[in-house]
Amino acid sequence: MHTVPDIPELDFPDDEKPYVELLHGRRIQKPSLKLRHSMAQIRIGAALLKWAGEGAYVGTEWRFYMLPQHGKPSSLVPDVAFVSAARLESLAGQTREKPPFAPDIAVEIRSPDDACGVLREKIELCFQHGSRLVVVADPEHRTIEMHDAGAAHTFEAGETATCAAYPDLRLDVAELLR
Repeated sequence: MHTVPDIPELDFPDDEKPYVELLHGRRIQKPSLKLRHSMAQIRIGAALLKWAGEGAYVGTEWRFYMLPQHGKPSSLVPDVAFVSAARLESLAGQTREKPPFAPDIAVEIRSPDDACGVLREKIELCFQHGSRLVVVADPEHRTIEMHDAGAAHTFEAGETATCAAYPDLRLDVAELLR
């Protein structure tokens, strides 16, 4: 098992809704979910769960802690997260509930009031702390962006979103963002 530092008490409510994320020490409130966002979240979560099978953990609104040795802490709550069983089960006890890394796959579902700069920061932060794929779903425009290994590809309704990081993962844009 990995030895990881205890999660420090950070100066923000980590379990109250609407959730607050911490991005390099800056507080960012997640928007309250609307119907289209909520439906996309559950469909994408179900698709990841079906794809992952028993070898992983998939959850919605799951908090992750990114605690650099130098610099300010961050804590993100992706709309959907996937973590391999091996990676999560290597953590001891309570640390599994508060993973000290970014998920293997982080899914952000774009809201109309999302700031592009904040979204880019979240993507970079996820990759710096262990993500292999960040998916940005836009229900309004019916697109899915797959960010992996420094590349980003956008897929539209009628297309199947794929990526190099997980070649067997295939997301039907029209089905997930209807």
